[in-house]
Amino acid sequence: MNKRSLIILEIVLLILAVIMLIPIYYLLVTTFKTPAEAALSPMGLPQSFMLDNYIKAFTAMNYPRALLNNVIINVSSVSLLVAFSSMAAYVIARRPEKMYKRIYGIFMIGLMVPFQISLIPLYKVVSGLGVMNSLVGVILVSVFCINMSFSIFLFKGFINTIPYELEEAAAIDGCNKLRVYWVIVFPLLKPIIATVCILNALAVWNDFMTPLLFLQSPSKAVILLEVYKNVGPFSTDWTAFFPMMVLGVLPMIIFYLFMQRFIINGVVAGSVKG
Repeated sequence: MNKRSLIILEIVLLILAVIMLIPIYYLLVTTFKTPAEAALSPMGLPQSFMLDNYIKAFTAMNYPRALLNNVIINVSSVSLLVAFSSMAAYVIARRPEKMYKRIYGIFMIGLMVPFQISLIPLYKVVSGLGVMNSLVGVILVSVFCINMSFSIFLFKGFINTIPYELEEAAAIDGCNKLRVYWVIVFPLLKPIIATVCILNALAVWNDFMTPLLFLQSPSKAVILLEVYKNVGPFSTDWTAFFPMMVLGVLPMIIFYLFMQRFIINGVVAGSVKG
């Protein structure tokens, strides 16, 4: 590709980047406007950058309580996913028997079949377990019904890249299988653990349907439910709604910026072998 073609390509990419940033710009500037300003000048800058809309959104959402519920669900779900899916993937990757390949195939069906088709039986199961209207119920559904299959898929691909000779050497030194996994294998999974944490944290944080179905008490509502409650049936005050959206995604943006250096290494390494 010659220099002229590169310049044209850069210009096209720059234009596309600006187009992609327009909705984000509109979202952010609207959070600082009054309803009158937002109606008269949707894309213009506000006359003064005031935080009144954010303060009102913070209070209307009961943000500290909703954020705490989100954090409890996210931390618990991601921790359980890392523990259980990594162990399941390790057994599947290291055992040559056909039975384990069939088990892996069953897990992979979960990637193709959406869990929404089983909402009615799932609702009955959660109710039967006595965890309806509790954060525990949401955590169990998020871990075992929604995100487990994808996590096993990522872990298995990465574990296949770890030399089996390391485990054989540890076994010769007297380590049992459980100790070999936690002492030898698990520390080597740091890149893919970071990737699984990022992807699942985003998925659980952005999950709206599960909390909507299984949480009824206002004291247990998550951020997305609080945002949804402030949407009017006939009209919505966007200057009040947009700050709620910003407050909702801000923790995940901070989390992603902190963890992003791990994600590329984890995804690339996990895709070397199937």
